[in-house]
Amino acid sequence: MKKPQKSLKNWTKQEWDYTGKPGKSRYLPKAARESLTPAQKAAGSRKKNAATKKGKQNASYTKAERAAVRRSRRG
Repeated sequence: MKKPQKSLKNWTKQEWDYTGKPGKSRYLPKAARESLTPAQKAAGSRKKNAATKKGKQNASYTKAERAAVRRSRRG
């Protein structure tokens, strides 16, 4: 299997989904969603929505989200 195919296969295994309402909340892997507290999820959604209002397409993760996503990608 070629590298791009492996990457997509790994991404699919991580079960990415929204933490709340689609388009209004973060899109994170299942392990990251489960490890974050409701307050951490809300903080991430607030940060994403603030960036969207400023016209930005992407918003950086909060520290808690960044750590959770890194942990989930390791295995």
